[in-house]
Amino acid sequence: MSVVEQVQIVTKERLKNDIFKFAIFSPKMAKEASAGQFLEIRVNDDIEPFLRRPISIYKINSEKGELEFIFQVKGKGTKILADKEVGDKISIVGPLGKGTFSFENCKKISIIGGGIGVFPLYELARQAQKTAEVTTYLGFRNKDFVVLEDEFSKVSHKLILTTDDGTYQEKGFAIDFLKADCKQQKPDCIYACGPLPMLKAVRDFALEHDIPAQVSLEERMGCGIGICLGCAVKNKKADGYKHVCKDGPVFDINDVEF
Repeated sequence: MSVVEQVQIVTKERLKNDIFKFAIFSPKMAKEASAGQFLEIRVNDDIEPFLRRPISIYKINSEKGELEFIFQVKGKGTKILADKEVGDKISIVGPLGKGTFSFENCKKISIIGGGIGVFPLYELARQAQKTAEVTTYLGFRNKDFVVLEDEFSKVSHKLILTTDDGTYQEKGFAIDFLKADCKQQKPDCIYACGPLPMLKAVRDFALEHDIPAQVSLEERMGCGIGICLGCAVKNKKADGYKHVCKDGPVFDINDVEF
C-alpha cells in the first residue's frame, strides 16, 4: 500500500556530474516496497513545477527503514531536487506500481540495462542473486556515462559492461553479448530496462527464442496512480490500454505493445 509522507533525506551522493543518489528515511515505504516500483516526488512547495517527478527505487533497506533512488538532472524539477541537502524533507508518494519484477521460480536469469535504465535493475539483482544465478549486461554510451559498476558486480555472478564506442570494457551493445551467451545456454527469464530501441530488441529476441521476459517501461507519468492517463500503452491481449504507472511499470512482454 502506498503512502504520502514528508520524508527526510539521510544521505546524498553525486555519482556523476548530473547523476545523484539519495536515501530517504521511511520505514512504511521501505516495508512495502518491491523491486521495480517507483516514487512520485514533489521537489518543492511552490506552484511550479506543479507535477511530482516519478523516480524508480534503486535500493530497499527495510532493516534501516530506508529507500534509495537515483536520478539524472534533466530539467527544472530534477535540478531543484538535486539541490536538496541531507536533513531536508520532501513529500513522496510511494511505493507505486503494481507491476514488479517476478523471479521466484527462476534459477538462471539475465538482466540487461541501458543508460539511466540500469537504476531500477539493481534491487532486482540484489534480491535475485540470493536464489538464482544472475548475469547482468549494462550498456552505456561511453566511459563518462558508466555508473554502478562496483555495485552490480557484487550482486551478479557475471557482469558484462559495454560502451558504444569502446572507451571502457567491451565495445558494442549489451544485447549483442546477451544474445551470444543465450546461444550457449538460455536463461529462465530476461529482465530489461533502458532506451526503447533496446527494449524492442530484447522483446524481439526473447519472443523469437521462446524466453520469458519482463521489461520496465519509462513513460511520462504525471499523477502516478492512473488518473491522468498520460502513460498509456496498448494492451496486447485485449482491446484498450494499460497504464505504466498503475499496471506497471514492469510488464511481461506478452502483455503490452511498445
